[in-house]
Amino acid sequence: MIEQTLPVETGAAASRPVHAARPEDLAGLLAALPDAQAAFARAAGFKASTDELLLLPGEGGVAAALLGLGTNRGPFPFGVLPYRLPEGAWHLVPGDYDAAQAELGFCLGAYRYSEFKRAPRAPARLAGAGHGAAQSQAAAIWMVRDLINTPANVLGPAELADATLALAARYGAEGFRIEGEALERGYPTVAAVGRGSDRAPVVAGFRWHGSAATADTPLVSLCGKGVCFDSGGYDLKPSSGMLRMKKDMGGAANILGLARMIMDADLPVRLAVRIGAVENSVSGHAMRPLDVIRSRRGLSVEVGNTDAEGRLVLCDLLAEASDEQPAILIDCATLTGAARVAVGPDLPVLFATDDAWAEAALAGGIARHDPLWQLPLWDGYESWLDSPIADLNNVSTKAGAGAIVAALFMRRFLAPGTAWLHLDIYAWNDATRPGRPEGGEATGIRAVFTAISQRFGV
Repeated sequence: MIEQTLPVETGAAASRPVHAARPEDLAGLLAALPDAQAAFARAAGFKASTDELLLLPGEGGVAAALLGLGTNRGPFPFGVLPYRLPEGAWHLVPGDYDAAQAELGFCLGAYRYSEFKRAPRAPARLAGAGHGAAQSQAAAIWMVRDLINTPANVLGPAELADATLALAARYGAEGFRIEGEALERGYPTVAAVGRGSDRAPVVAGFRWHGSAATADTPLVSLCGKGVCFDSGGYDLKPSSGMLRMKKDMGGAANILGLARMIMDADLPVRLAVRIGAVENSVSGHAMRPLDVIRSRRGLSVEVGNTDAEGRLVLCDLLAEASDEQPAILIDCATLTGAARVAVGPDLPVLFATDDAWAEAALAGGIARHDPLWQLPLWDGYESWLDSPIADLNNVSTKAGAGAIVAALFMRRFLAPGTAWLHLDIYAWNDATRPGRPEGGEATGIRAVFTAISQRFGV
């Protein structure tokens, strides 16, 4: 996978202006424009509504543009610019908006997955760009989107592991790759999920530390569900439910994006990343309903449903990670349809064992326009995971609370006292919107990155 280049440049020479305006500021903006352009905007009925774009004429053709922001204070209104502006260089005229958010929004709107189909045109370029943090986050999100959008025949467990180790090498991290007998011994639930596929399961990851980190620096531990395709196993999904299952490694992709942001910012932390890369398939070797698996933690798990495989991929990783006593343990997973029923596709569901970390992540989501929504780890549903022949079942036979029950299952594998954030995400845009093209998406990681940055004094 070749990394795409953001359409930004630091110089502002030979670029045309974009004036971003809110309705309450429109009169002042029009008064400052050349008379002919102001008259054109009035005649065109420009109202500065969110995502409204008007090209202004000049002697050489299109000379400038007006972008409406409405009441939106986030980055996404600027996402309309790359493909609605004519090709070439444009610069943003300072106004009532956050310049870094605007640069991020422009970059997010410029993304297209082009591995197999050339884009019909190049995006406009943003001149005068100079917000390194915005570009760093945009590049990480482009990487996340590329990973999720890659078809499953191209990105299997081995290739996802390769991508993990390539990211590690980029930042001088110490990578590791575990497969075969070592995987069977160390991560038996990961091995059980992946056993049905001809493409062998892999656990890959890396360890990194910031340039200012020491042996006593807080450890941030990240785990990602990397199910490169999910058929459902013997509890086979219908064709409609299988249609987007190349995105079932979206948790792993988002974790790699978060790790990239942390390393690119050189945060003063120690970082441990673990990705469980598998394919959930049907074969004579696949796990069956009512099989019992012995986990890394030693707990026995009855497989009530082979399509609840993501929690099995994660539970061994969480057990190992929590035993290292991290300052915070975070996982991302496209885990349950129940979370989408509860809050829809745009809101990742957040579960937390630590109130302070939950508040920090929620506040980060508000500040960065990357919202999360917290659901409870409701102890009253713990008994729903009871099994007559094993320590617990991977699903409940009761209806409802599916996202909560899944989170409670994974909590069983944590070392006592672990500060843990679990993000149940959709990782996909069903339709193209400004700054959010249809396809794979990074959701919640800017919120969590903000919480980590602020928590550790950056």
